[in-house]
Amino acid sequence: MKVMKMLQTERRACGGSVRLGERRGVTLIELLTVIAVISILIALLLPAVQSAREAARRTVCQNNLRQVGLGVQNFESAHRYLPSNGWGFRWVADPERGYGPKQPGGWIYHIAAFCELQLPSGGNDPLEKHRVRTRLAITPFPLMRCPSRPAPLLSPASPTPRPVNASYKDMVPKTDYAACEGDYITDTDGGPRRLADGDNPLYPWKPTDKATGVIFLRSQVRVGDISDGTSNTYLAGEKYVNREHYFDAKDLGYDQSLFSGVDLDLNRWTIDPPRVDGPEEGFRLFGSAHAPGCFMLMCDGSVHLINYSIDASVHRHLGNRRDGQQAAVPE
Repeated sequence: MKVMKMLQTERRACGGSVRLGERRGVTLIELLTVIAVISILIALLLPAVQSAREAARRTVCQNNLRQVGLGVQNFESAHRYLPSNGWGFRWVADPERGYGPKQPGGWIYHIAAFCELQLPSGGNDPLEKHRVRTRLAITPFPLMRCPSRPAPLLSPASPTPRPVNASYKDMVPKTDYAACEGDYITDTDGGPRRLADGDNPLYPWKPTDKATGVIFLRSQVRVGDISDGTSNTYLAGEKYVNREHYFDAKDLGYDQSLFSGVDLDLNRWTIDPPRVDGPEEGFRLFGSAHAPGCFMLMCDGSVHLINYSIDASVHRHLGNRRDGQQAAVPE
């Protein structure tokens, strides 16, 4: 009898424990409620995370332009003029031709070595020199890229026109930063067809006497030429890019190697205020992928965030080195 009572007691205990375990189970409704709460929390946190990431990208972009400014200052200290901008979009930089008006490559090539970028050089015969220029045209320059734009370091190049002094490559490094040519469009072209033409003193270069910025075709602007003051004059800045063409070569201002000569890829103007990247054309404008505004590098090396709503006349004055307006950078 004692044994039977013990067995009955164990069965009741086991039954009780099983029923207790069943009471601890999670219902489907409870599970769905937890999932819904987690989803809401993720939805609330995601914009904050994305905002923090974009703020970090803006900081990187701003620092890139500061480094560009240091490169320009180092170049100016060595040569006593601001970087020149080459011969035209048919040309790429030539390491054999130094700097200034005789250099067919643009302002980015002029400062590259001063920003500690290792560039290809050498060559003892014309064929090898041609290969060096071709390698240079496809050399990545990460400092010239804004991290808020998703394009890779190398992206498609326009097949027309092809370089005069290098082989065409379908993937090239591009720049998200452009020099300021001012508020007057000089309408320069692709440049001479031959090296001998560019070296000819009688070659009919496009006139640039009306250029109001600091970097343009074969320019040699000195700091003393910036009569409006270096803190009141743009040197370079972020450029507008059609966001639908980040990954192709269909934006005329985003289709060439950053080591080419003066072109829409390397220059922008202050004829209109900057604009946030969108689906429209805007290959002469400054702009950015950043929502608040675009970063602009001043001739004194400072970097400012310029709001897209900046007064158009103030923006024009800031792009002009000599109009006597001395417009202050809006804060």
